[in-house]
Amino acid sequence: MTCEGCKGFFRRVIKRNVRLRCPFRKGACEITQKTRRQCQACRLRKCLDSGMKKENTHTELAIVIMSDAAVEQRRALIKRKKTEQLGTQAPEVKGLTEEQQKMILELMDAQMKTFDTTFSHFKNFRGEDGTIRNYKYSADRPGKEIISLLPHMADLSTYMFKGIINFAKVISYFRELPIEDQISLLKGATFELCILRFNTMFNAETGSWECGRFSYYFEDPAGGLQQLLLKPVLKFHYMLKKLQLHNEEYVLMQAISLFSPDRPGVVQRCVVDQLQERFTMTLKAYIECKRPQPEYRFLFLKIIAMLTELRSINAQHTKRVLQIEDIHPFATPLMRELYNIMDS
Repeated sequence: MTCEGCKGFFRRVIKRNVRLRCPFRKGACEITQKTRRQCQACRLRKCLDSGMKKENTHTELAIVIMSDAAVEQRRALIKRKKTEQLGTQAPEVKGLTEEQQKMILELMDAQMKTFDTTFSHFKNFRGEDGTIRNYKYSADRPGKEIISLLPHMADLSTYMFKGIINFAKVISYFRELPIEDQISLLKGATFELCILRFNTMFNAETGSWECGRFSYYFEDPAGGLQQLLLKPVLKFHYMLKKLQLHNEEYVLMQAISLFSPDRPGVVQRCVVDQLQERFTMTLKAYIECKRPQPEYRFLFLKIIAMLTELRSINAQHTKRVLQIEDIHPFATPLMRELYNIMDS
């Protein structure tokens, strides 16, 4: 083994084919990193003693001394390869690793087991009428009726929250974390995962969420309830739906959001950070593998930007829920626990 400095020195001396003599101690100079420039002869002697060879061989400790013609030929080859890479040829797409495939399969399985897209088990909820299919808000409705929708929305959210908690528990990486970190991650991410799941049921043409036998749509973006709770969320749904994500991309977004190391109360931040990075790289690899280029070359960056925006919406939504709860209590026990709402 040799440093780059001594390697270059040895190559230059051999190519020049000169005879070096020690002007000091007749070939006994001590060669160190500080003194190696003082005596070329002794430096060459130490190079040879260390195993460097003048011969043009490929032994383990040998340095191959290339002729000037060979150097030029190699430079031309490198230049030609760089030119080819910058040409019109599409870059080679790397496939998913076996580990990444297993991660996606585990997430998809957890999603299937815990996401009731038909809402067939959503029962015993509070609301205006259990038979109502469409919950419609418009500006001309009395404020009393608007407030009356809050308990139903709380029950709907709670139903989704329970599915998300079960989703996390199915994931092996989550179960391996300490229970304190599991609680902290769920408190921080449940609302974000809820929004991501709701987006799979969002119809951008009608502006409604089609949840099995229920449909939810809200009119008048300037209305009071939507201004407080739904306007930022509605805008996010339109933006995310525009990306036309695959189910695999949705579940990977959920995993990236869930395993956020900076959630309050997380102790094993390094472990959670590494898990988040693995899911992030899996999402990037999936897009490169499954999405045609260059049409989707910015999709990964757009998804990361949406996750950042979702984090901001989460903070705003929590603040607004606490404000409304203080005036019109509507939260369920699970919501109170997730939002850290204290009993009055």
